[in-house]
Amino acid sequence: MTARAAHVAPPTCVLFDLDGTLLDTAPDLAAALNRLRRERGSDDLPLELIRPTISQGSPGMLKVCFGLTPDDPLYAEFDQRFLTLYRQAIAVETALFPGMGDVLAYLEANAICWGVVTNKPGWLTEPLLKALDLWQRAACVVSGDTLHKRKPDPDPLLYACERVGAMPARSLYVGDAERDMLAGSRAGMRTLVASFGYLSLEDRPEEWGADGFLERPGDLLDWLGAPIPARQHNQGIAETPDSAAGASSP
Repeated sequence: MTARAAHVAPPTCVLFDLDGTLLDTAPDLAAALNRLRRERGSDDLPLELIRPTISQGSPGMLKVCFGLTPDDPLYAEFDQRFLTLYRQAIAVETALFPGMGDVLAYLEANAICWGVVTNKPGWLTEPLLKALDLWQRAACVVSGDTLHKRKPDPDPLLYACERVGAMPARSLYVGDAERDMLAGSRAGMRTLVASFGYLSLEDRPEEWGADGFLERPGDLLDWLGAPIPARQHNQGIAETPDSAAGASSP
């Protein structure tokens, strides 16, 4: 983790990407993809193969699972069926990443607003966050179809800051993809790479221009100006289901 510069004030707002940053959605996404593979007469693929493609969205997942690209005539059909299967079992194994429950609790206890800015469409984002009891807790949720533009355009992040009354320069964006860092930088925000997320071997996060890297969610507490005891608690004690605030499977 890159340490927070001593002269930099803690953020007043923290915004998270969803898949691979706030939530570990890989098990349920992989399950939907494998259900589709079985429908098409193919064997399941291991989670380890699918996981690094998730931050690339449907194009990345459908390419590794079916060899399809967006210009393939079958792509739209496969994409729609995949998303339908995913929506039917969207929060079976999905959970907050270990330690993220403590981070959210710290934000709320210290009146630091937090929200979600994702490229995931709203018809999937809303039921997922509601299933994990996070919808009402988030100060704002900006999905991929909330505006006409999506990340890496900065507009979704600027819109989120406007919604919560936060200055971009005093806000922080955490994500696990290059487009997240580009969007955050273009919005004038500080950015952190969630190294625990869905990075692939081809990714070069050190070239993304981020302000720092988080090896685990608890590292974010340093950037928030949390006292040392809070950081030690997060790093040394396993998260309980209660502290995860809805992280258990529904």
